[in-house]
Amino acid sequence: MDYVSALLPPVVMAALFIGVIRVIVKTQGGANKTKEDAVVDAAPARAQGSRPAPKTEV
Repeated sequence: MDYVSALLPPVVMAALFIGVIRVIVKTQGGANKTKEDAVVDAAPARAQGSRPAPKTEV
């Protein structure tokens, strides 16, 4: 019975890992892809816009 208790945690973790990977793969693309891409593209623009312009002294 020790072998069951030794193998159960890795088997459960493997099953959960496979489930997580399947969910990630299934949610890639689809109807939300354009919206997600727009959010990712807007993040650097917002970060760039929030920085003050460098001051140049003449």
